Amino acid sequence: MQREIMTVAEMTAADRAAVARGVSIGALMERAGIAVAEAVRARFSHRRVVIWCGPGDNGGDGYVAARHLRRKGWSVRVETSAPPATDAARRAAARWKGETGPLSPEPSPADIYIDALFGAGLSRPLEGDVARLARACSLLGKPVVAIDTPSGVSGDTGRAVGEIAFRADLTVTFHRRKLAHCLVEGRAACGDVIVADIGLGESDHLSSLHENTPELWETRFPWPALDAHKHRRGRFKVVSGEAWNTGAARLAARAGLRIGAGVVTVLSPPGALAVNASHLEAVMLAPFEGETDLQAAGEAADAVVIGPASGVGDATMRNLFALARTGAALVIDADALTSFRHDPAALFSALDRDDVLTPHPGEFERIFPGLLGGSPERVAAVREAARRAGSVVLLKGPDTVVAAPDGRAAVLLNGSPWLATAGSGDVLAGFIGGLIAQGMETFEAACAGAWIHAECGGAHGPGLISEDLPGLAPAVLARLLARRSDQSGGGLASTGRNP
Repeated sequence: MQREIMTVAEMTAADRAAVARGVSIGALMERAGIAVAEAVRARFSHRRVVIWCGPGDNGGDGYVAARHLRRKGWSVRVETSAPPATDAARRAAARWKGETGPLSPEPSPADIYIDALFGAGLSRPLEGDVARLARACSLLGKPVVAIDTPSGVSGDTGRAVGEIAFRADLTVTFHRRKLAHCLVEGRAACGDVIVADIGLGESDHLSSLHENTPELWETRFPWPALDAHKHRRGRFKVVSGEAWNTGAARLAARAGLRIGAGVVTVLSPPGALAVNASHLEAVMLAPFEGETDLQAAGEAADAVVIGPASGVGDATMRNLFALARTGAALVIDADALTSFRHDPAALFSALDRDDVLTPHPGEFERIFPGLLGGSPERVAAVREAARRAGSVVLLKGPDTVVAAPDGRAAVLLNGSPWLATAGSGDVLAGFIGGLIAQGMETFEAACAGAWIHAECGGAHGPGLISEDLPGLAPAVLARLLARRSDQSGGGLASTGRNP
């Protein structure tokens, strides 16, 4: 099942819709508190717990969790920052019969702390004893479990609302993740995230923001048909740089081959032919001497990557325009992006919705100046970038965001720090280009390529270099195919294009 990422307002609407269907706020609070208690019991052995309860429904969840932990024999103390202020929270507090005291600005003795002070919708900075407690907790060295989000962290951005916010080792949220659970700043504050089902059901709201997981794109993945041949599996090409800058193109080409493209070619300036030829085997090699040659090559391709070490300047700009005049989908990366830093509009004029830009944050700033820093968070920035460019935009990072011009967006949750190595992005461009060449729609190909790329990085771990990544893809693909077979009963069916 595809997993939406919800805003705080969308989550509030989902709660209200459930109530309108006859589910009481008290019942939802009971389920939420039970989910928190079960998550704590699953993660930790019996030990002393202090639960900090705020005045709202987040605090009510905390009272419910306290009651259920105490029933299982745990030592629980509740500390309150203010009296309950909602009817449901007052009822939950009234059912708590255990030890209760006022919130202390210094953590009371305990082995685990549960933050039930404020949920994801907090819009004001932490103040007074709560702020002092948050500062003290940063030096605590004991596990903290947050309900919904750590207090002081905005559910819509993942950033601290003020100068200080709580940090958690484990966060239990409900129904769906919010952006705070997906974007890197929020993930650092939330720790591990558990999404508990509290019976809200499916929302009538059709979200355009999703977790980037296989559920989002696996039904469109281009597995080959039983009668597949290489040309039907896609013609993928990569533009090489000059003789001293050829490795990046070969990385992208090998990645496209490993991801399943049937015929892969490196398009090489004449002076780089010998260097490229000495390193290529299954990947083919073809020369080009100018825009006319490159346009002809593009017309015989389904997808082309341009940018990895292609050189920054007018020649790369002209080459991109030549390719844009063909029917090939373009994956535009690295030097091809930087070449347009002084005239991004010229780049956008050449693009269509089948193309994809794959910048890292520095390249993003060059072609969308001020957009990232001026947006509330990365998803909003990438959505606006895709609208301006009229193409898919993938912003790299530990929380890689992919957005389409129509507003669809997805956030990667399996990012790996081992991918922070030279050439990793060239492989990503190749994965995406290889999937597009096989007929996968560009937004879904960008999402799938990013997820597979991250899985490869995580599978290898320490010592990863970019040359390792293409060779790690088959194992990831095998897992996807096994998953598909489990769901459908086996068999291969192509979604690739027929030339």
